[in-house]
Amino acid sequence: MWTNELRKDYLLDRWVVIATQRKRRPTDFIRVRDVTKSSSCPFCPGNEHMTPPATLVYLQQDGKIVKEEDSESSRHKDWLIRCVSNLYPAFSPPNTDKSETTEKGHFELMKSIGFHEVIIESPRHEEHPGVARVSQLLHLIHAYQDRLKVIYSKDYVKYVSLFRNHGQIAGASLSHAHSQIIATPIIPHIAKEELERSKIFWDAHEKCVFCDIIENESKSPRLIWDNEGFIVFAPWASVHPYEFWIFPKRHQSNILDMTENEVEEMAKAMRVCFGGLKTLINDPSYNFGIHLMPSEHYHWHIEVYPRLTIWAGFEKSTGIFINIVTPEDAASSLREAIHEEELEIRL
Repeated sequence: MWTNELRKDYLLDRWVVIATQRKRRPTDFIRVRDVTKSSSCPFCPGNEHMTPPATLVYLQQDGKIVKEEDSESSRHKDWLIRCVSNLYPAFSPPNTDKSETTEKGHFELMKSIGFHEVIIESPRHEEHPGVARVSQLLHLIHAYQDRLKVIYSKDYVKYVSLFRNHGQIAGASLSHAHSQIIATPIIPHIAKEELERSKIFWDAHEKCVFCDIIENESKSPRLIWDNEGFIVFAPWASVHPYEFWIFPKRHQSNILDMTENEVEEMAKAMRVCFGGLKTLINDPSYNFGIHLMPSEHYHWHIEVYPRLTIWAGFEKSTGIFINIVTPEDAASSLREAIHEEELEIRL
């Protein structure tokens, strides 16, 4: 009898059970989504007063993009992109540029300083990456870059998480297309482990471990799609069914290093990949995180986690995950769906 496989992550000390005996088809994961739109969506045009003043607004004037900010007393209208502070931030800018660790009894604590912002991706409520105009995704990526430049300039910021929650199961409290940026005064565990392991490989082999992974996966059955600037594959030890990662082919540590041509290639990659996922599993809930670090031995990338299964007691208590779709099967299904999506939008 064929047994399940236990696979280890490329870098992390994390193991995943690939449960081949529980094999599921894409249609097994399809759920009916609640797409009810509130009449008072705070992110829709006309409701700008319902959010804090925008720290960044993209406006189109005379065929050019103009970048502005809101004031406390007024809000810009007819915008393309808005970036606002989260109404209930997990991290907030400090009064000073310091965040010192202190002790409280036997425990450590520090002030939760940093940033917590929402990037409203489009004035169109449902313009999510899987259906978005490529031109709008270009604006979104440029907005990511603009906010990162500002946030990275703060000495108290040690890590920046750029992520997206899509659908209620994935934690999205509002259905209007939006991403979030959280900047923290510490480097989180997973990011720290990735950084340390990539540094060890860099020192030992004088090359990037992620570039090595890209080279290997480009020839594997887990390859999903690529274009001139980006490659997409299902990772060897995928935690989630239909999980996929998007990497720039050229070595670069964060999205500020991209050329304008690479920005365009990234927008196309996002459109076809999220469009393919939407087609394959009827627009499932998902999270994505952009892993980036301003270190020469790091290689930024996007990790996409469809929320199709529930982590139960074993996963939560051990940190070992069970994936009921092999990465190879996931890649095969996503390849077909993305190919159809690419033909439809004629990239």
